[in-house]
Amino acid sequence: MSNFWVNLYKFPRFLISVLIGFFLTTFQPIFKLLKNRKDKLLVITIIVITIVLFYRIIQIITGSI
Repeated sequence: MSNFWVNLYKFPRFLISVLIGFFLTTFQPIFKLLKNRKDKLLVITIIVITIVLFYRIIQIITGSI
């Protein structure tokens, strides 16, 4: 039974390390693109357009226009 509690105690650290690893591997290509001025403008433009698009879609879905 004590083995169960030891494993349960280790789980939050494992979960945090998995999440950090996921975000680092996901955003690493984006960080490489941000080193170039031309690519930086493209990435920022795509991110802004995506955020505005999602915002407008949520407004339309909720009927708060």
